Amino acid sequence: MILGDLVVRKSYGGDVTFRVEDIQRDKAIIKGTEFRLLADSPVNDLVKVPADQISSKTRQAHIKADESLNLLQQARQKQAARSQAALIGEWSDPVESTYFEMPGKVLHLDGDPGYLKKCLSLYEQLRVPAEGHHVHESAMADTLYRLLPRIRPDIVVITGHDGVLKQPQSYDLYSLKSYKNSQNFVAAIQVARQYERHLDSLTIVAGACQSHFEALLRAGANFASSPGRILIHALDPVYVAAKAAFTSIRDTVNMGDLFHQTISGSRGVGGIETRGSYRIGLPKLENLSTLKVTPSAI
Repeated sequence: MILGDLVVRKSYGGDVTFRVEDIQRDKAIIKGTEFRLLADSPVNDLVKVPADQISSKTRQAHIKADESLNLLQQARQKQAARSQAALIGEWSDPVESTYFEMPGKVLHLDGDPGYLKKCLSLYEQLRVPAEGHHVHESAMADTLYRLLPRIRPDIVVITGHDGVLKQPQSYDLYSLKSYKNSQNFVAAIQVARQYERHLDSLTIVAGACQSHFEALLRAGANFASSPGRILIHALDPVYVAAKAAFTSIRDTVNMGDLFHQTISGSRGVGGIETRGSYRIGLPKLENLSTLKVTPSAI
């Protein structure tokens, strides 16, 4: 077994496909290929699998990811049609009803560089303006303090790795001490809310696998994982951010759509009523480089 091998865990019935990130004597550090899960495992519990023989749960995640992308693209097309129809109703000349779009701008902090790369690729595919930074979860609060005044995003995504810690005694799912990084996400959310307290002026999407959902919402997140303390897909935060970015400022994000358009559904993601950040403008902008301006005489 070498770095980069795809493996499953025998003790878990081979439910999730991982990639080997590091090997330390008889233990391996493994990362979910689709789910935001970073774990350690005895090497003798791992079984190498070919790339074309992924686990059933991972295969289902692939299928659901394709469905989620299609649903988001359909919602995007419907939003464009609604915008056009609204303008036609307001303007008598259809030529004047052409418009330009301003979807919400995303600042995405991710504790995993591989997942960040996938997320930025999806933002680009969905035409969501986004800036991403790989930041260790413990440094996210300080990073947001520096970045927010410069970038001034409409939506902040705070994600990476999390999980319920293994403890010899019984653990309390409502205590932040029981989680790997939920306390770091809470600290980052609090910094963002100090920067912008209005829930509709800055939309915060926070959390990762098994995160303390209630604590993240109390800290000021609009949307968070994970109500059911389950594994969430690596791209779920992007789907939530994209939904907010392309929901009109006149409307609130449809929670039913959100559950259908995320891979993990209502057990993986939840939130509170929140206005979208999508705007349209008139008239449609031309390429500024083609405009000719004649200076006025003084």
